Amino acid sequence: MKKKNTSGRGQRDLTVKVKTARGRSISSTRWLQRQLNDPYVKRAQAEGFRGRAAFKIMEIDDKYRFLVPGARIVDLGCAPGGWLQIAVKRVNSLGERKDKKVGTVLGIDLQEVEPLPGTVVHQLDFLDEGADDQIKEWLNGKADVVMSDMAASSSGHKQTDHLRIISLCEAAAYLAFDVLEEGGTFVAKVLAGGAEGELQKLLKQKFTKVANFKPPSSRADSSEKFVVATGFRG
Repeated sequence: MKKKNTSGRGQRDLTVKVKTARGRSISSTRWLQRQLNDPYVKRAQAEGFRGRAAFKIMEIDDKYRFLVPGARIVDLGCAPGGWLQIAVKRVNSLGERKDKKVGTVLGIDLQEVEPLPGTVVHQLDFLDEGADDQIKEWLNGKADVVMSDMAASSSGHKQTDHLRIISLCEAAAYLAFDVLEEGGTFVAKVLAGGAEGELQKLLKQKFTKVANFKPPSSRADSSEKFVVATGFRG
């Protein structure tokens, strides 16, 4: 890596350049360079968050206000834990604010996740039969919020990836229908691409309000957005 000096006045262009190493594709080199120069990645490291995605849920909640003290949260596909970190603070699951209700934060992921104070994390495929009952058992009841930042593995084909993430989001929505308390909220990442119409239609049948939001921390060149469905009809 090198820092390129292009200024004639002694100032530096601090953009980090990444050389294409043997065995590393051009696309992965571009991804690495983008990561190294991403202000949200740097800010996440400075503030102790497990990933830049923490800022996405922070910004979504700043707008829609569903992570409230005392709320019971289910985070699907929670690794590495950035969304969990924000939820812990906002629902007061550690009980740090003595004048506020104490919430619950439950993380679910296919892979093992490093423990995080204020959360209970389980390794589980939410698509498995009986996963909804297991989640309600761990919560000792129903959830106020089901949220998901999950994305299917990239195939490199834009339309295929779009269909995969919409399918994953629909599966998460159906789980939410089973585990949400009346009045609850569902938040999930989708990719814009034309196939999300049926998902929107489904959510509008089950929730009083359905909105789409692209948080400022979402990369400008990304087609991702987040669907926020509030007021679950039960």
